[in-house]
Amino acid sequence: MALIVQKFGGTSVGNIERIQAVADRVLATRAAGHDVVVVVSAMSGETDRLLKLAREIDSQPHPRELDTLLSTGEQVTIALLAMALHRKGQAAVSLTGSQVPIETDSAHNKARIERIDGTRLRSALAAGQVVIVAGFQGINPHGDITTLGRGGSDTTAVALAAALQADECAIYTDVDGIYTTDPRVESKARRLDRITYEEMLEMASLGAKVLQTRSVEFAMNYRVPVRVLSSFANGPGTLVTSEENCMEAPRVSGIAFSRNEAKITVVAVPDRPGIASAILGPISAANINVDVILQNISEDGKTDFTFTVERNDFERAMGILRDVAHELGAEDVRGDTGIVKVSAVGVGMRSHAGIAASMFAALAQENINIQMISTSEIKISVVIAEKYLELAVRALHGAFGLEKAAS
Repeated sequence: MALIVQKFGGTSVGNIERIQAVADRVLATRAAGHDVVVVVSAMSGETDRLLKLAREIDSQPHPRELDTLLSTGEQVTIALLAMALHRKGQAAVSLTGSQVPIETDSAHNKARIERIDGTRLRSALAAGQVVIVAGFQGINPHGDITTLGRGGSDTTAVALAAALQADECAIYTDVDGIYTTDPRVESKARRLDRITYEEMLEMASLGAKVLQTRSVEFAMNYRVPVRVLSSFANGPGTLVTSEENCMEAPRVSGIAFSRNEAKITVVAVPDRPGIASAILGPISAANINVDVILQNISEDGKTDFTFTVERNDFERAMGILRDVAHELGAEDVRGDTGIVKVSAVGVGMRSHAGIAASMFAALAQENINIQMISTSEIKISVVIAEKYLELAVRALHGAFGLEKAAS
């Protein structure tokens, strides 16, 4: 008998019919002889509805009260699923985050899990019950309800799997696994049988939205095997696991991309020690994340300092830098929101040379100009004009042979 944690997202529990279907999946897992802990999100659209109500009262709702409000969405779903299981003859118990308890810090709206007491869960499982836990929420040291931020139900599921030392954490979504790239952009995209934690973390951070980044970090830290499956079709899905559990890694496992990019250049700023800190310090203080950075130094002792931020932070960053540039004696601050980031990801890069050369050659073949480059041990990212996004993704997908199954 194995212990399986199953997580179902908002679309999977979007109406009563789908909740009944989830109950049937849970029963099938029980029938196979396994213990089951289920984590569910709010019904699709419910969190947005509650957030809209809050903002009709106050455009910036009180964080503690907002958490109290938003947590109710998952409470509806856990109760309905428990009722469905009872009706079908399976003993079940629904638990909120505070009833488990899932202990978090006090950062309302973006809390982090600090500890999970699994005593009540283990007792319920030993009694033959299916345990249904509200995702996305916990309780802080003051006894207040907290929420984990968007996508927090994934993190809840992986954290529970780690705390209970579950055999697997199954994440049910509206797709049937992790693909080599977005099938809506490249029709030849292929579902991966396996992907490493590191690759999945890079893919998630680069825009692949199948798994939430924090949940992948949790899985990697605690070595929780995670399987991504479809709620609406049967299939093996994709297993996210450690590198040692994968066979010889391909050079590149996937092509990720992000449209949420903007580029800012501080033009002709005097080149002197501390200039990077002087430019990026105020950006960091405003809680704006900086990604790719490029610095070009000219012979006249001036430098162009370029970096990327998320598009929704662009106007704020430009406003900050106009003041900073004046103080530093820069000639101008220029911005560009018509860019995207495209990345090749694969742990096989560690042992294969020439990945960057192949990537750049494929883009050059399509006349796509590279504006910026960023690399890590298992990733190469380029910033290009937005109009070339789909062409670039298809070109790179073909160049690395990702439409073919690994041999």
